[in-house]
Parts: sequence; C-alpha cells; structure tokens
Amino acid sequence: MPSYLTLINWTDQGVRNFKESIDRYEAAAEALGKLGVKFRDIYWTVGAYDLVAIIDAPDEETATAGLLSIAAQGGIRTTTLRAFDTSEMRGVIAKAG
Repeated sequence: MPSYLTLINWTDQGVRNFKESIDRYEAAAEALGKLGVKFRDIYWTVGAYDLVAIIDAPDEETATAGLLSIAAQGGIRTTTLRAFDTSEMRGVIAKAG
C-alpha cells in the first residue's frame, strides 16, 4: 500500500482550538479509516509545520479525498508527499534504467 508524508499546518481556527488537537486527530483517524486510509504515525512539531503524519492509503485518489474531507472542516491545511520505501525505490530505479 502506498505511503504518504503529510505536512500539516493549523489554520487560525485550528490554532484557536489547539487543546482539542489530539481529539481531532483521533476523530480524523477514525473517519479516514472508513476510507481505507491509515495513520501510521503522527507527530506534533516545532518549526515550519505544526504536525507531520505518515499515512498509508490504497491510492493517491483515496489519500487526497480523505485529507480533503478533513481539511474541509477548517482546522488544517496539508501538503502531501508520496513516499517510497526501499523496495519501491528499487523498482523505480529499475524502471529508470
């Protein structure tokens, strides 16, 4: 299953409700789970991003739909990167020649 790194920033609404961020994460994990998207890990961070998540999803469309549904609630904005593990990267290298 493809993996994705999701860089998350709180919106003004998200910052105002920072005390609820763990509860919001748990609700998001449950909602995304129904779509087949699984949080492998999540970290609250200091720096350019407020959170960093590692998610697994069946495909890009499902990952994007799930993250859009969460972002539409108004608390976050996301930047998502497709991540390749060692095995997948070997396949990429082999195809590149």
